[in-house]
Amino acid sequence: MRQIIKHSFIKSLPVMAGYLVLGFGFGIISEKSGYGFIWVLAMSTFIYAGSMQYVTISLLTGGATLISAALTTLMVNARHLFYGITMIEPYKKTGLFKPYLIFGLTDETYSLVCNGETPDNVDFTKYAFFVSLFNQIYWIVGSILGAIIGNLIKINFMGIEFAMTALFITVLVDQWRKTKNHFPSIIGLVTSIICLIIFGKENFLIPSMLIISLVLWLTSELNKKKEVKNNE
Repeated sequence: MRQIIKHSFIKSLPVMAGYLVLGFGFGIISEKSGYGFIWVLAMSTFIYAGSMQYVTISLLTGGATLISAALTTLMVNARHLFYGITMIEPYKKTGLFKPYLIFGLTDETYSLVCNGETPDNVDFTKYAFFVSLFNQIYWIVGSILGAIIGNLIKINFMGIEFAMTALFITVLVDQWRKTKNHFPSIIGLVTSIICLIIFGKENFLIPSMLIISLVLWLTSELNKKKEVKNNE
């Protein structure tokens, strides 16, 4: 068990660096908007949705309706529908861990567990659980620190939300360096840029995710057919 915890912690360190900053930013924004420590702790524990938590503050302060909040949440987190599908098989036999693994599947956690494999014969279910748990702890700690410091120190924190973008770039670079197959990354980048130009920054996410998923699925099917022919 110690080996699994140690391995999971080491793998989650890049996420820790990002989540402490991102959570810190969320805590500050929440505090400045009138939502203190308890609200921050509750949202980071029970919502735990990264960018959606930032949006939640805007929805709360703007008096958004339930329907508006639901539609906004769907739009912001639509990407989870696509990469969540790819985790059906890896999470299929995770037993009692499954509910939390599904709940804790953030973008960064997905990048660490998406292949369903772990080196050194480490149990995948426990590895995925501890990676998910560590990542949420980082987020909660960062959020609480942000709420506390935001209440104590009067500083202009404008632009701190850019940390979310910086973390995505860090994860992309890390994945690029660790894998030899850069096709998925290239497809994702090119497709996103094209959809951004065509649909605009407010509407490009879902079309780009649909196209990326379709291209990667077709590529996977072609590779399977090639493997079958090679084995015949």
